Amino acid sequence: MSKRSFDPCRLDVAPFAEAAGEMPGQWPLSALSRLAEMAQRQDGVAADEQVDWEIRGERRKSTNAAVQTWLHVSARVRLQLVCQRCLQPVAADLDAQRSFLFVEGEAAAAELDAQCEDDVLALRRDLDLRELVEDELLLSLPLIPKHEQCPQPLPQAPGVAGHEPERPNPFAVLAALKRGAAKA
Repeated sequence: MSKRSFDPCRLDVAPFAEAAGEMPGQWPLSALSRLAEMAQRQDGVAADEQVDWEIRGERRKSTNAAVQTWLHVSARVRLQLVCQRCLQPVAADLDAQRSFLFVEGEAAAAELDAQCEDDVLALRRDLDLRELVEDELLLSLPLIPKHEQCPQPLPQAPGVAGHEPERPNPFAVLAALKRGAAKA
């Protein structure tokens, strides 16, 4: 019996799950354009990290004896982001793991998704796994990328004590001007 090959860019989910398929892979970060835009650019060019991913299909019986189609997705990448404290590059390890229940039709997916905690999608014959992996990695981005300890001292804001030259009181300057005008 020959093993069926599956295309991750046009994945037929039902047969993949029926075959209990497993597929690991790698894509260059540039293949995931929305995620690549988030990466810190070195000399105007984004470093082309590798996105590692794995999928596993599964068919399982539910409590009402109906057979369910599941797809388990795992993806990892290390991105250089911009630290929001010091504005220097900071490495962020993104790790996304999610399981999806597939059902027939968009309406059934929307209804079931509202009723249960599982992530529910409409069953497709041409699922673009790159989009799904990219979506999951985007969702795993840190809200505020930052170093635990910034490598360089943070610049001090103007007005912080000891970092701004002493300025004369504007009212004292005005009073001196008035006195000078009165003498003239």
